[in-house]
Amino acid sequence: MAVKDDIETRLQAAFQPTTLEIHNESHKHAGHSGDDGSGESHFRIVIRAQAFAPMTRVARHRAVQQALGDLNQRIHAIALDIG
Repeated sequence: MAVKDDIETRLQAAFQPTTLEIHNESHKHAGHSGDDGSGESHFRIVIRAQAFAPMTRVARHRAVQQALGDLNQRIHAIALDIG
């Protein structure tokens, strides 16, 4: 399964978001540190879900990282826009 698809599956299951955009930005980092050549190393995620309402910004980020689980080992960088 492509990393982007795996991210989507995990975040949908964990948060039932009203908005979920996953942008693969690996091409912008080709040749940079952390680029493993897979084309799936850098992502930007925009996610909106009611589940985040009572959480602090840090708690939201931790919740997303926890939902991604072992994918964190495959991804070099994730930019998060959570609300």
